[in-house]
Amino acid sequence: MSPLDFVILMALISIIAGVIGSLVGLGGGVVVVPVLTLLFHVDIRLAIGASIVSVIATSSGAAAAYVRERMTNLRAGMFLELATTTGAVTGAYLTTLLPPRALFVFFGVVLAYSGIAMYRKRHAVAPLEVSTDRISNSLNLHGSYYDEAEGREIAYRVTGTKPGLAMMYVAGMVSALLGIGSGALKVPAMDLAMHMPMKVSTATSNFMIGVTAAASAGVYFARGQINPIIAAPVAIGVLAGALVGSKMLGRIESKSIRIVFIVVLAVIAIEMFQRGIT
Repeated sequence: MSPLDFVILMALISIIAGVIGSLVGLGGGVVVVPVLTLLFHVDIRLAIGASIVSVIATSSGAAAAYVRERMTNLRAGMFLELATTTGAVTGAYLTTLLPPRALFVFFGVVLAYSGIAMYRKRHAVAPLEVSTDRISNSLNLHGSYYDEAEGREIAYRVTGTKPGLAMMYVAGMVSALLGIGSGALKVPAMDLAMHMPMKVSTATSNFMIGVTAAASAGVYFARGQINPIIAAPVAIGVLAGALVGSKMLGRIESKSIRIVFIVVLAVIAIEMFQRGIT
């Protein structure tokens, strides 16, 4: 395959990755990393470097639209970024200590965990009306958004900030280690531990993943693990896809988004396990 064919094909695949990433809050890296490593046999560290750039592009494309539509919980997002950025810096330095095969297996474990957790909550419950969490109450992390699919305003209360922070730190390390935008843990942390609505969790994750990725991007660039020939078409394609996906989220039911989330994670987790143990 010529370099031009590679660039064009990666740009097209990245558009799909951007749509999926913006819809489920995982970032385009959840598709980009497996495609680069499994189909194009790119070294996983270079794939992760390109994915880190694509995650920033996803966040840039989708976050603005979600903030404008009031789906993003900015207060909660900035609060949780304290943990994810710290974890991202930690994870960026751990990549040199782990062999590529271990990264594949770790990737699969993270995605499988997220898929199982979301499947258990496939029947969505009503948002909390009362929260006894002192941190969320004092910082006023609660909010509301207009659900276009249901045609009404939905108010919600946030709880579980401490377990949420712990999961966010791990999510930051996962982002730096695997280049997946850490949404694979951020969305379950907000949806399951903090009881935020699925759409709010997705939108807030899209807002957060760019900040987390930027915290580790400098480390990858300094190591020479960001190849422009790979990263450029990925970033452009993911950005275009993220803009399309951001216009679709409000019109889709939360249950459908959850199903897409689970299916994407299950398929890629299986692929990563196979690559890691063979």
